[in-house]
Amino acid sequence: MDALGDLLRGVRADGALFGRTVLTGPWEESRSEGAALTLVSVVRGTARITAASGEPRTLGEGAAAVVCTPAPFTLSAPGAGVAPEECELVTGAYQLDSAVGRRLVSMLPPLLVVPSGDDCTPILELIAAEVAADRPGRQFVMDRMLDWLLACTLREWFDLPDACPPAWYSALGDEVIGPALHAMHDEPSRPWTVASLAARAQVSRAAFARNFAEQVGRPPMAYLTEWRMTLAAELLAEPGATVASVAGKVGYADGFGFSDAFKRIRGIAPSGYRASLTARRPDSGSPLRAVG
Repeated sequence: MDALGDLLRGVRADGALFGRTVLTGPWEESRSEGAALTLVSVVRGTARITAASGEPRTLGEGAAAVVCTPAPFTLSAPGAGVAPEECELVTGAYQLDSAVGRRLVSMLPPLLVVPSGDDCTPILELIAAEVAADRPGRQFVMDRMLDWLLACTLREWFDLPDACPPAWYSALGDEVIGPALHAMHDEPSRPWTVASLAARAQVSRAAFARNFAEQVGRPPMAYLTEWRMTLAAELLAEPGATVASVAGKVGYADGFGFSDAFKRIRGIAPSGYRASLTARRPDSGSPLRAVG
């Protein structure tokens, strides 16, 4: 199981419009794109970012910030006592229609900041050059660059000592709960039970259930059902998907049991959910669109 990879499932830019800004002297910009997730990177210089709630954070050269709320935020020069310098920013904003994409945002703080890192700096320089250029295939290249930069930024943030990843992410490293979580994510269609998961963890059923609930925040089967329904919502968005075919892929022998579980978790029947996706995006099977 690649935990970060699972969080990024379905998060894919399609027709991204990047913002590239070069600012000098005392400056301030308010951003109100209303996007579910906005990525801000400093190519050179220094900037300050202030989210709707919270203290300003300073972004040095090569640093990145991810705003995980549609609320407005402000970018500005470092402030009093700091010599004004030219600052170049690159931004990209995701509008998340994907259930898996929304799951990612729900597990991140409203604002996270990552200092300059070796993983992100090369792609940031490439993005800045591509935004300024006008070459064949430019849109496709920029879309993939935005996804790459987001993945690199989040990977570095999860490795920071003061990061606050979701409980299940932290539990992956536990010698008892970790193997069971890996099993659920690697094989969601397998007919797991508390007993079989406890056997995978090599502990008693009671000890496993107790430890899982304490570390993850919900019972093992409740977590498994939620994960399956998140995957199901993503699969239902694929062209040609049927309720029966999706049910089998997430561990249900028939569509009736799957439909009951989906409606219980998501508040809508899978057929109705699929119809709503078609109504919103009649000409696109893409789970995510980026604008900025």
